[in-house]
Amino acid sequence: MEIRQVSCAREVRTNAQGEIRFGDSCVMDLSRDWGNVSCVYIDPPYFTGDRFILRQRVGREGWSGGKRHIDLPAYADTWPDRESYLAALEQIIRQAQRLLREDGALFVHVEPRVDAHVRLLLDRVFGEKNFVNQIIWAYQSGGRSKNHYSRKHDVIFFYRKSPALRFDITAVPVDRMENRQNHMKRTVDENGRPCRTIRSGGKTYVYYDDEPVYPGDVWNDLSHLQQKDPQRTGYDTQKPLSLLSRVLLPVSAPGDLVADLCAGSGTTGMAAALHGRRFLLTDNSEAALAVMRRRMISSRIRFNLQADTVTQPAVLQAQVFPGLGFDDIRLDSLIPPSPWPDGITGLDGLDQWSVGQWRDGTFFAIEDAVRSRANPDLPRILQMPMNTPDLAVLLVDILGRRYCFRLDPTGGANP
Repeated sequence: MEIRQVSCAREVRTNAQGEIRFGDSCVMDLSRDWGNVSCVYIDPPYFTGDRFILRQRVGREGWSGGKRHIDLPAYADTWPDRESYLAALEQIIRQAQRLLREDGALFVHVEPRVDAHVRLLLDRVFGEKNFVNQIIWAYQSGGRSKNHYSRKHDVIFFYRKSPALRFDITAVPVDRMENRQNHMKRTVDENGRPCRTIRSGGKTYVYYDDEPVYPGDVWNDLSHLQQKDPQRTGYDTQKPLSLLSRVLLPVSAPGDLVADLCAGSGTTGMAAALHGRRFLLTDNSEAALAVMRRRMISSRIRFNLQADTVTQPAVLQAQVFPGLGFDDIRLDSLIPPSPWPDGITGLDGLDQWSVGQWRDGTFFAIEDAVRSRANPDLPRILQMPMNTPDLAVLLVDILGRRYCFRLDPTGGANP
């Protein structure tokens, strides 16, 4: 069998629910979607001066609960000064403005250290009259300070594109909190419906127990991701699905397109797909790209992805075994162009792989496999319909590097 390494700039799936694009959203050509997005969420760097990581699990041992992992650079939140940081953020915000529909909404998630500067920036770009809310996300997390009040909240700015904003608060009902209603009188009305009443300013206000309640602008009922939360991907600064669901649902409808221009671990896309929305995710971190791809495949979310594969020579060993209606594609080994760290060899250096067809620089994925906590072993065999033309495989290693190979079962020996 002949195996030939090829370049690939895009992978495609039928009935894709969204798209992931690798690169800087400020210079990326997103004009195709200008004016088509109902909601943009941005969780940008926070001007911390820190460098953040992806804790990448390695092989079966790492994914089955062991401590075998490597730390990869996720992104650097380092800037020469605040002006440089705000200038870069302004470019992202202006790209978001182009993407939004007239009834669309923007959410920008920041820490208190920069919220005043970001608020002024948003006022300048979107206009003060288009400010809607300053949302406080208050959460419980480890750590207590003796030098100041512990910092336990983020700020999410909510702006509209125009007064035509579409917003439906009834899309996000929340549970009643008993501790907030202790000051109310419990009773029943004339029809026997349980309710609570409070008298204020000479008026009696009635709140029925069976009526839904909705969040205000302080969200303290959504937990930060804990260390052992099953959602955790190992990507620093990952946000919970519950938070993104609350952001997206009131300002979008099923079938709408939502975007995240600093997508990180891909939670916005996960929340969008979960609720029947389409998604556009961009990020310029290879670690982020690998995490997003793994999460989507593990959750059976179909997506297209735009990113180049490695062109430096690598060596793949694989076999094709004919079957009844399907051929088995067996993955044996990959020797990368430069070694994996810490003496990692064999299939332990691989995190994901797919089989499909390669045509003119595009990989059409048919079946995918990734490691996960539930399935720590990377399957060595995937199936394709018998005698599929243009047979190819696409692989992602533990460093986030992507490789594509053409397989010709009728060709010569493996290189």
